[in-house]
Amino acid sequence: MSLTLYFHPLSSFCWKALIALYDAGVPFEPKVVDLGDPAERAAFQAVWPLAKFPVIRDEERGRTTPESTIIIDYLAQYYPTAAGLIPADPDLARQVRLLDRLIDNYIHLPLQQVVNERLRPEGRHDPFGADQARGALRQGYDLVAPMIAGPWATGETFTLADCAALPALHYADYAVSLAGWPELAAYLERLRARPSVARVLQEAQPFFKYFPLASDR
Repeated sequence: MSLTLYFHPLSSFCWKALIALYDAGVPFEPKVVDLGDPAERAAFQAVWPLAKFPVIRDEERGRTTPESTIIIDYLAQYYPTAAGLIPADPDLARQVRLLDRLIDNYIHLPLQQVVNERLRPEGRHDPFGADQARGALRQGYDLVAPMIAGPWATGETFTLADCAALPALHYADYAVSLAGWPELAAYLERLRARPSVARVLQEAQPFFKYFPLASDR
């Protein structure tokens, strides 16, 4: 098999790439990496020195591609079934890319700051920083909510933006409830019902107990 995806089932940015692969039906070899295992980490660093997920290796083309957005862009370029993830219309493609960046920067990243606070050792906590991150999440919700244009992020077609939205909103809902943003909550439920997304969530279920905010529910 040409493609190998290096990932972990709990990683939110890995979900983004997995959703794209499953939705487009692109065949790949899944390679789950335990970064806590020195041998597995070293082997992964030989593929990508930063040892950060996700990374996809295309043996046929001799290319290693990191970063979830770039992986999806790569799939859309080289795999016909994934082409629709990046619309052919340049204006719509720009809107998809904009939503992808807004979701990653103003929802996904503040969420990770909240998670990182929970992971800090005793004596190193930063509750003020965590409160700031929750405030940033609320601003992100306010920004993105009115931009959702239909059943999916930009209308009738499932795209890169939707791949970005599911992990960000699913996990962020634990940090700042979406109850105050009913349009985003409804959108999240539509995403969860999509078969590719449901598969990712099911595969992550055994690991979800390790998510630092899971005990908040």
